[in-house]
Amino acid sequence: MPPSLNVLLRSRTLKLRLVVPDLGSPRLEEPISWVHSSDLEDPTPFLDRGQLLLTDGTQFPVEPAAAATAPGITGHPSPEVQNHGGYEDYVRRLVDHGIAGLGFATQVIHGTLPPGLEEACRSQGLPLVEVPDRTPFIAIIRMVADYLAREEHARAEWSLQAQRALSRAALRPDGLTSILGELERQLHSWVALYDAAGNYVRMPRNRPVPSEIAGEAAEKVRAALELGTRSASHLDIGGQSVTLQTLGRKGSLRGALVLGAIEPLDPARADIVNSVIGLASLALEQARTLDTARRHLRAGVFEQLLAGSTDVATRTARQVWGQLPREPLLVTASRQESPAPNLLEALELLADDHRGAVFYALRDEMLVILAGQVHQGRILELLERHGAVAGVSSETTMKDLPDAFVEATRAARRAQELRRAVVTFSELSEGGMLGLLRAEEAGPVARGLLQPLLAHDAAEHTQLLDTVREWFANDCVWDKTARRLGVHRHTLRNRIDAAGRILGLNLDGMGDRLELFAAVQFLEKETTGR
Repeated sequence: MPPSLNVLLRSRTLKLRLVVPDLGSPRLEEPISWVHSSDLEDPTPFLDRGQLLLTDGTQFPVEPAAAATAPGITGHPSPEVQNHGGYEDYVRRLVDHGIAGLGFATQVIHGTLPPGLEEACRSQGLPLVEVPDRTPFIAIIRMVADYLAREEHARAEWSLQAQRALSRAALRPDGLTSILGELERQLHSWVALYDAAGNYVRMPRNRPVPSEIAGEAAEKVRAALELGTRSASHLDIGGQSVTLQTLGRKGSLRGALVLGAIEPLDPARADIVNSVIGLASLALEQARTLDTARRHLRAGVFEQLLAGSTDVATRTARQVWGQLPREPLLVTASRQESPAPNLLEALELLADDHRGAVFYALRDEMLVILAGQVHQGRILELLERHGAVAGVSSETTMKDLPDAFVEATRAARRAQELRRAVVTFSELSEGGMLGLLRAEEAGPVARGLLQPLLAHDAAEHTQLLDTVREWFANDCVWDKTARRLGVHRHTLRNRIDAAGRILGLNLDGMGDRLELFAAVQFLEKETTGR
């Protein structure tokens, strides 16, 4: 720490006398950044916060009794100080400017301390020290300068030793854990690492995040990671000062480091933190190469499963991740033209946490996840948090995985159309074959097929399409439809035949009737949006 008034008061060579405040006051332990001397009535424009001001009091009126004891030098006070008792204003300016204390030389201009100055310092809480005539100001300045130089040297030495300790820690087998543990010891504060998904990574030898701020700290980390950029911020969480630094590259963050600082970081400690951030980022980037290789392996295992080589896929997975998910399982598919790295990181962590119960792979632009029903909620929550839309198959076995993959892919496509987070295949299959066809965007095809009939009705002012709709609504029963339309059955037959000729369909056959029926249904679906 920089020197304080207590350090100067304890010096036998300076022989300073404390006037204000009493011994034991915390004001006496406040750091002094430098010492400046001035006899100006307002020296604050030339001072910085935390400085000690020295003066011989030329700017103050000399009391007659005090002048008699001084060595023949008389003061020349300004009219403002003399007429208005400017001690209060003088001290207030110093206090407002953040001056650490005032040293007043006696037996130079003033034989003793002016009572008004002492009263002003006591009332406004400014430390006041008497400097005897045989103590030159330069001696006080030199002591503070020497103290600051020693402290700067000590900090440089500490920084060098700390850097060496971190370098040795980085060479250990558990490099990242050792680095963070060494940082805790050097800073005497807790250090927390969070993964790319914003989850707290517990280090076996590190102090945990204080429980009262753990939840809010995790929220701040997730918010910083979602921005996707490198950042450093100093936050107040639950009344505690913390430093948050994201790790990794822009658009590809690997996690975040949070420091619970006891005091603001000085340059030496900041250098240590920056070194740790660099080493941690390097360690995480090295792990990224391994993650990429694992993802290629995952893709290969999934291809083996689709090809029916379940035994080969199971043996491969067992050596790397453990067992594959048990049957029955669900297939979740999400189209990802360029998957967010944080999403893949989160899936990797989820797969590690539930070893063997969750498996994921990338296949072209499709992200595929295999898991049992018990883990499905966590998977969907994770996808939604990263803004991904997904489709989910019905429960299946490894043998029927190809069909389930098709189901999940169709459901994912429908989720994108509806702009919904999740669509299950069961929702599509509720409408039978027509429901599946609707999912395949059959509306435009239906409009194309019916366009000649629509054009004819518009040009000739007929209602052939409405007649066809009513005919299908009455199960193609001639008499019932004719009664509903209020026409003769032969008139109805002529209209249906005319619609068939316009469309090029033989409506006496079941195939063409079904095609026209489907087209009418999909046209209504497209028109009404239901």
